[in-house]
Amino acid sequence: MENPERIHFVTGRLAEKALTEEVNRLSEKIGFQATVEVLPISVAALMTPRWIAGKINIPPGTDRVIVPGYCEHLAELQSLTTAVVETGPRDLRRLAEYFGLASGRPEGYGDYDIEIIAEINHAPDKTITELLSVAQDLVADGADVVDVGCKPGITWSGVGDSVAALVNEGIRVSIDSLNPIEIAAAASAGAELVLSVNATNRHAAADWGCEVVVIPDRFEDLQGLEETIYHLEKNSVRFRIDPILEPIGFGFSKSLGRYLQVRELFPQAELMMGIGNLSELTDCDSSGVNTLLLGFCQELAIGSILTTQVINWARTSVKECDLARRLVHHAVKNGVPPKHLEPLLIALRDPKVYSHPEGFIEDLTDKIKDQNYRIFTQNDEIHLLGKQQHFHNTDPFEIFDEMLDAGLTNLDASHSFYLGYEMCKAMIANQLGKEFNQDQALNWGYLTQSEKDRHRLSKRKRKRDAN
Repeated sequence: MENPERIHFVTGRLAEKALTEEVNRLSEKIGFQATVEVLPISVAALMTPRWIAGKINIPPGTDRVIVPGYCEHLAELQSLTTAVVETGPRDLRRLAEYFGLASGRPEGYGDYDIEIIAEINHAPDKTITELLSVAQDLVADGADVVDVGCKPGITWSGVGDSVAALVNEGIRVSIDSLNPIEIAAAASAGAELVLSVNATNRHAAADWGCEVVVIPDRFEDLQGLEETIYHLEKNSVRFRIDPILEPIGFGFSKSLGRYLQVRELFPQAELMMGIGNLSELTDCDSSGVNTLLLGFCQELAIGSILTTQVINWARTSVKECDLARRLVHHAVKNGVPPKHLEPLLIALRDPKVYSHPEGFIEDLTDKIKDQNYRIFTQNDEIHLLGKQQHFHNTDPFEIFDEMLDAGLTNLDASHSFYLGYEMCKAMIANQLGKEFNQDQALNWGYLTQSEKDRHRLSKRKRKRDAN
């Protein structure tokens, strides 16, 4: 390769061996020239840009400088060189992914063509202020239309005012009712879609001036569906069809077949699927159920789904559907499996758990000179390393008992709490098959909450920056 890119890596003493080995491997595979500079500090995560600026020696002709992943605000470093200064991954085991060797989202990923209709259940029980708050949250999570769910057996006198309030905030609204009185008031206030229409209320559909969702009079054999469709076409009413998804144990597989049947009968019609009968009524996390159903919808050109998020395990269904519709669109459009494309949908376990190189923990134990502790996971055990100390077990309580028996003098209440917190995360990571990195949140996909500003390490760094 002519004029290969020259990259200068900066690290601390403890990571020198592992980083050098990984950089050498990647430089051969990718084709860049690498230099590794080990600065006089044990833990690379404790470096700050100001501290690095006083120690670094960048070789002439360097194109890029990669500093440890905890560094922020690189202006001081950038002023020292014409090379591009950037923050690398916080874990050097992710260096291959950082350089684009690991699978990830391809360019252009994220398109979708499935509309999400998110229902607010029992809307009549909520004030307009409450409805607005819930609706805004649903839209923020990816809902295209907010469905106002009415209560069977009563006529909601406030439906018009509630719909108008939502529409005035720029929110697209549908009305979930079979009651013509409620529907008329909602449509007059700006609702653009009616869920649902069958033989009981189709006579009024032409008066509403909006699109409707057609459902069968009898689900199991689609009785009444064609008659209602004929009536709507005759009266120039726009519609989409929902053959109704049934729960497992109540005809689930046959109901999927009805969607296939309706698509054959009406190849050009718009279809909708209400997915709550699976996500709400099945004892499992909703993300997998939602993704599977949206895959079915994508292949069958079902252009909209209705979702709810009432029961606790399905309370983030809208966000899940927003992620899933992008995943299945890419898979179907490009003829590829929906794999290694959307890590945010993988919450319980991680897509991959990285192992440390053989001998890494033992080598690290020999090199630690300060009084701080490092925590790692390896081979289903928690490893706690300190100066000439290596404790390991599957149970954090056993490790802590060993530390107390060793007569360590740096275990005050604050430090003990911190170590207990981190070892608890490490134990969870081992149990579930997740990657653990000290002072970082476990990866829960789209549910992850950063711990960036929570830990003592971050506070220590801020104090050093201030000085």
